[in-house]
Amino acid sequence: MAVANFPALQFKTCDIFGKCIKFLPLQNRNLFVKTLVVEAKANTRTESAKIRNRRMLKKFNGTPRRPRLSVFCSEKQLYAMLVDDKNKKCLFYGSTLQKSIRDNPACTTIEAAKRVGEELVKACVDLNINEISYYDRNGLARGERMQAFEIAIANFGFLPR
Repeated sequence: MAVANFPALQFKTCDIFGKCIKFLPLQNRNLFVKTLVVEAKANTRTESAKIRNRRMLKKFNGTPRRPRLSVFCSEKQLYAMLVDDKNKKCLFYGSTLQKSIRDNPACTTIEAAKRVGEELVKACVDLNINEISYYDRNGLARGERMQAFEIAIANFGFLPR
């Protein structure tokens, strides 16, 4: 820390106000100068993706005929939903944890993700849905499970290739 010493100052009031009264000199005071530290916090990669995803959701909302496809991929599983934002309803939900998808016959999570995509296509045919308004990956990168899911729904024509 830096220490600054200032000499005592003497003023005469007649210099300022016209009447001469002597002020006592100021006592020496030690002034401590602290350095200013500015820390910039950058957004991490996942935070930036989430912020970008929230911004995109303001533009693209699902309707009953053109729902939003929301996909979340955790470290081990994949979850997919068709969302009607206008009526606040979930039209389809599928995940790699469902026994109907996973057990018949037993498979890996990548094969289960492909089956989730096929189930989504079947649900879209039943609901008479031909296109989606927005493919929402929640800002996540495409891994093996996500790619298997995307291939299954791209064959139906949901994703432009």
